Amino acid sequence: MNIDTIVDKEYVEKSFRELADAPISALRGLSAKDAKALQTAFGVTSVRDLAQLKFVRWACAIAILADEEQLAPAEKAKEDLLDDAVEMTFPASDPISVDAGITRIEVAPDKVDAQHDHQNAGKVEESTELGREAETT
Repeated sequence: MNIDTIVDKEYVEKSFRELADAPISALRGLSAKDAKALQTAFGVTSVRDLAQLKFVRWACAIAILADEEQLAPAEKAKEDLLDDAVEMTFPASDPISVDAGITRIEVAPDKVDAQHDHQNAGKVEESTELGREAETT
């Protein structure tokens, strides 16, 4: 990271010691009004004070630990169940095994027009109706 991109123009090329002791308004995006509010609320006057503010340290620690936290057993079980359900629902996501003996398909298989007859629903309904007619006669 180029430190000059996060400080105001007048603090570009300053040493880190100088930046640490600079007023917090030296940070790009913090105005003098913001600096005054932080000073009033927390007694913060320099970049170093802001970095050492216990609330900032607590927030940083929580954010770092949240990224490393393991799932609770109940959450892990739910995640595992969801992963298994997705795997069962989408078996096509598994890699296809390749047999070296097959080089190409000579004749394309018959395909169902899924736009009009999803999963051969028409054939299933036909056979069900024929079965009902046979039972009644």
